[in-house]
This record gives sequence, C-alpha cells and structure tokens, in this order.
Amino acid sequence: MPLTAQYVAQELEAANKAGDPEADELVSDLIDNREVDGVNALFRTIGTLKPGDDHSHLPPRLADFLKKAEAEPPGWTAADVRAAEKFFDRHRGEVSMLQGTVGLIGTYLSPTGAFTLRSTGRLGGVKGPGRRLSQSSRLFIDMDKKGAMTDGTLAANVTKVRLVHASVRQLHKKSGKWDYAKWGEPVSQKYTTGAACVFSTQILQAMGNLGIDVSKDDAHGFICAWHYVGHYLGTPDKWLLPKDADEVERLWNQERDKEWQKSEDGVFMTEQAVEYYRKFLPGPSHDAFIAMVRTALTDKYADMAGLPKSVLDLAAKPLAAGHEVVSGLGGGLFGGAAEKATGVNPYKEILGVASSAFREMEHYAVTHDQDDQPQMHQELGDDR
Repeated sequence: MPLTAQYVAQELEAANKAGDPEADELVSDLIDNREVDGVNALFRTIGTLKPGDDHSHLPPRLADFLKKAEAEPPGWTAADVRAAEKFFDRHRGEVSMLQGTVGLIGTYLSPTGAFTLRSTGRLGGVKGPGRRLSQSSRLFIDMDKKGAMTDGTLAANVTKVRLVHASVRQLHKKSGKWDYAKWGEPVSQKYTTGAACVFSTQILQAMGNLGIDVSKDDAHGFICAWHYVGHYLGTPDKWLLPKDADEVERLWNQERDKEWQKSEDGVFMTEQAVEYYRKFLPGPSHDAFIAMVRTALTDKYADMAGLPKSVLDLAAKPLAAGHEVVSGLGGGLFGGAAEKATGVNPYKEILGVASSAFREMEHYAVTHDQDDQPQMHQELGDDR
C-alpha cells in the first residue's frame, strides 16, 4: 500500500530507520573488495543498463541485483506513461529548471539531507554545486525524454542513483561518525520519499506560484513520473508515493514544516548553488533569476534556505490589482518601466530565458569537468 497521510507519522518514523538492504549489501561488498572504481567505469562507459541486456560480463552479484531491479512499479500502466510524457511535452523546459533550482534547494532544507550531502566527499567542496547538478540533471534529462520510461533508459539510470545512495549509507556506516540516534539512517527511505515530494508536488506548487497553469491531468502525469522514479530508487511499495496528485500534496503539506528547517549546512549549500547559477546568468539577470526562485519557493522557505533578497523581489511579485510585466532581459531585467497587464504572466520572459540558460547550465554540468553519470563513493571528506 502506498504511503498516505492517514498513517504517515508512524510510517515515516520507521522509514527514517530504513535503508535499502539489497543495495546496501551489494555496495558494502563492492567497497570491501575495492571494486567501486570498476563499477564507476561501468557507469561512465555504458549508456544504459537496460532491462534484458546481457549482464554476463558483470560481477555475478551485481548482475543478479540488476535483474531483480528490473521489475516495473506496482500497478504501472501504459496510461501512466502517456500521462507523464504529456506533462513533459507541455512543461519540459520550465520544470527541468525548477527541479534544478527549487528542487535542489528544497533538499538542502532538510537538515539531515544537507548534512549528508555536505559530508559526502565527492559531492562536497568547490565543485559541489556542479557535481550535484550534473548527477541530478542526468535524471531530469532522462525523465523528459520521450520513450525513456518504456525503453528502460530512465529505469537504468535511476538504478544507478540507487547504488549511489547505498554507497553513501555504507561509507557513513564504515566511518563510525554518523549519529544514528540523531539522524536516523543515512539517505533513509524517509529522505528518499521526502525528496520525491520536493521534486514532484513542491515543483507543481512552485509552478502555481509563478502563474504557470498545470492541468489536473498533467499534474497526475508528473506524479506518475515520480512514482516510477521512486520505485527504481528502491523505495518499498508501502512507502512509495501514490499516483494521486492531490493525495501527495496533502501528504507534503502536512509534513513539510516538520522536515524543512534552517540549518548551517543548508544555507552553505544554497550559497554554493547561487554562486554556481551566477556563471550562467550574470549581473541583473542573476538577480532576477534568484527573485523568481524566491517567488517559486515562497519567502518563508527562501529565507530558511538563505536565498538572498534584493530590490527586485518586489518587482518580481504579481500585484493583486493586476500583474506587473517587466520587459528588457539583457538590458537589465526588472530594470525598466513596468507596465500593467491584467491576465499576463509577469514571469513569462524570465521563465523562458531562465529555462534556456538552465539547459546550458545542465549541459555544462554533465560535460565540463564533471561525471555525466552517477558515481559511487569510496571515501568521505569534509569541506570545512
């Protein structure tokens, strides 16, 4: 039975103590036998590990794991695929940009998640934002590709992320430094379910905050996509997000303020992300972009994350009496005179430019001095 709001409290407590036993056992063995580099080489050189591929060249225990991981999500149908693909047909650019901004920053608002990411060596340090974006972007890019849910491409790459999560859990366990009483299990099932909420229903809310109209059918399709991803991340059926957009939103609204809190790690990682975005949207464009992200996230959560404010924040908000439409990106967005235009989305211009710039950012992240596939970790580090 999927996770629902009715028994969420006790289930999330249990999920916070749960890892992914099959993946954890496999990865622990790979680490103990110093085989992680070989698996990472496999991730880099094989575009996909699709269902039905010949895995005879792989270590038997890895091949067995991949075979078991091929099963489709419970109740998965061709209609779910069509619904998901229709959503991405309509909202591909803006949703990818919002997942890579609002979504990633949202994961930093979980103190446990922020601490986990910051303390995991290969995701920390100066290249942290680019690496996090590159590995997340691989998933976002695959999600919106036509046919990725039917040809096994998305399932394969999500399974790789599942192994990365297991490597983080095992390395924290082997380090002896993880406070299980305080944090629960590293990258627990609770964290995975929460992240799925952030990247699905929180993004739908962000789209609404920006005046992007998403139909009920399209919202259902996007939630279906994350139901699919959650399954291949190794989430047990009982904690898997349902394919009901309204139910997922109720769940998230109920739990968000228990899970999202300001933390030093979260603010640090948000600062890194903001500086990384500046490379692709410099000057006034960057300020307008951050103002838009603040609006998408809402001031309450933007302040928790430490997103900077500027004089553009007021200009970035639609007025109750009518929208403020400000033109002139490139000449200084929000820098010219504003014109009233009731019924016109005031974010249309910045959304279009930001989506285009974010595609460039994603391409850079997955091609320029970054691994374009998820990478398992063999050591922990700290950037402080």
